[in-house]
Amino acid sequence: MKTQTKVKKYRMFIDGEFVESSSNETTQVINPATEEVISEIPKGTVEDVRRAIDSAERAQKEWGKLPAVERGKYLRAISKEIRKNADVLARTISEEMGKTLSLAETEVNFTADYIDYMAEWARRYEGEIVQSDRPNEQIFVHKAPIGVIAGILPWNFPFFLIARKAAPALITGNTIVLKPSDVSPNNAMEFAKIIEKAGIPKGVINVVTGSGRTLGQELSGNSKVGMVSLTGSYNSGVAVMRAAADNITKVSLELGGKAPAIVMDDADIELAVRSIVASRVINTGQVCNCTERVYVHETVADEFIEKVVKAMEQTKYGNPLVDENLDMGPLVSEEALVSVERMVQEAVASGAKVLIGGKRSAREKGFFYEPTVLVNVNNGMDIMQQEIFGPVLPIAIFKDLDEALELANDCEYGLTSSIFTQNLDVTMRASKELEFGETYVNRENFEAIQGFHAGWKKSGIGGADGKHGLEEYLQTHVVYLQHNPNKK
Repeated sequence: MKTQTKVKKYRMFIDGEFVESSSNETTQVINPATEEVISEIPKGTVEDVRRAIDSAERAQKEWGKLPAVERGKYLRAISKEIRKNADVLARTISEEMGKTLSLAETEVNFTADYIDYMAEWARRYEGEIVQSDRPNEQIFVHKAPIGVIAGILPWNFPFFLIARKAAPALITGNTIVLKPSDVSPNNAMEFAKIIEKAGIPKGVINVVTGSGRTLGQELSGNSKVGMVSLTGSYNSGVAVMRAAADNITKVSLELGGKAPAIVMDDADIELAVRSIVASRVINTGQVCNCTERVYVHETVADEFIEKVVKAMEQTKYGNPLVDENLDMGPLVSEEALVSVERMVQEAVASGAKVLIGGKRSAREKGFFYEPTVLVNVNNGMDIMQQEIFGPVLPIAIFKDLDEALELANDCEYGLTSSIFTQNLDVTMRASKELEFGETYVNRENFEAIQGFHAGWKKSGIGGADGKHGLEEYLQTHVVYLQHNPNKK
């Protein structure tokens, strides 16, 4: 007899307490590998969000007065608890998102590392003393917290994005209200338990759950919120900007990507294939900064395509909590599966050719899509212009670098890009001319904690990570101090 999965019941975390929603309604969370209900989360209301914002506003007064080094100690307490609960957190992420267990484990550990890294900035971020044009005057540029931050999270790397938004916010003296995706919220609910165990002062971190449209509107439009940080779709970013406009609220947006990979004629083909395939199947292709389209030089196209097809054929997928030796799991939802299916079908109808895959898996349960390679594609197709967000790799052929750069830049998104070449001149030209916030040379697309993850064009505003990401959460206060040195 089949054992029914026990449905977990979660509550929101507001003002240091676990609470039900004022709606008394819940939303079900589905395991995408089995299509079973695994949890119920509160369906938050505008009233709930306002309570959380008010709590964060009250807490910020004292939190901002704490020396940064003391705030850093609280961050380290959080990372310590994360490491203690790493197994539970990884399995939670894998169960609700369909992520392979090894990738979920990496995400949990990377999250703890990220929080520790941001804690180290306690003694490092600084203001300035600027030279004055007047005698007996000092000009001080102070860096101050913004106040209450709204962190709206995506579903694809849900746990890491908690740290990417909360850690720099907290170390710089802000408080935060987090809203996880209602597709994968369980990890954030487990994170709330960690906040409590770590002894974080009440109100400093709040977690609300529910509809993005309802809660996101209030988080973005509430006058008590000083900045909204969103990772999500282009349409979500537009909605946040509109809601924030009335209060001139600062926004930091990481939106869609359509990362090109250029494979030159002198590329290490084995390295290119390995890196690009890994970049395409990681998280079942549901990563905004990983390769979404490939441009390969005509002289090496046959070899490259043959090896890519072979590598994709060897990709193992299934239920990550049943088989840990997998390359990818299911797509996150039925909606995601239908979207990928539609995009591939439209590409084929426009002339694309499927070399492998091209359809949903024959498995009885789960939102699985076969690893897919497409050729005979061109830049006029949606498959080359809009995010696929699935294990689908379209490959086009070019004649020279001029054409490759033109094709790569022919897109309204500008998050990440990559190139494979042994030629320094080609590398330098591509580094200057690719219209993307990041370019990876001879490696997979994966950013560093100490870098700066930021997009161009419709891929967003602002950015995250490193010194520049930290400064997103600060505002300046300039003091002009005139003094009289002769006064006794």
